[in-house]
Amino acid sequence: MGLMGDESGGTRRALLRGVSLAVAGFLAPGAGARGEPAATRVTVLALRGYDPVSYFLPEGPRPGSPLFETEWGDRVWRFASEANRAAFRRDPEVYAPRLGGFDAAGILDRRLADADPAVFAVIGERLYLFRDGQRRGRFLADPALAASAEAIWPGLSGLLDDPAEARRSPRGGTR
Repeated sequence: MGLMGDESGGTRRALLRGVSLAVAGFLAPGAGARGEPAATRVTVLALRGYDPVSYFLPEGPRPGSPLFETEWGDRVWRFASEANRAAFRRDPEVYAPRLGGFDAAGILDRRLADADPAVFAVIGERLYLFRDGQRRGRFLADPALAASAEAIWPGLSGLLDDPAEARRSPRGGTR
């Protein structure tokens, strides 16, 4: 008499019932058409984990901690302290990088170029990121370029993988 003993057939029925429930759960609504599990939601880590509030403090950008996280604009934001997280939650548009977090000089060229969160400038009390120091220097020499990039930014939303991303943040600070 093993696991599948036939004294009452109860063990066999219980096992078959468990398998049936598992298969039914796998094929339940929400799963893919061919029985694949539902898609997993992936949330991007903003600023490669740097604390966005710290850019505005005298010591400059600091790495955030997984202990102090929040979600905003389809991204996870990390902070060096609870105080910084609280400040961001009060007004994320003030602290999030402008232009979707893309290289501001690339926006002038009507291109979405990745930026390095360690290469930044605060211009007009707003955070701008750049791909390299030369591009940053160009904006520091002529701060009016930031306004030009801001004017171009809304027209670039169609270049994003998810154009709705730019609409969710009217000022473009989600990335």
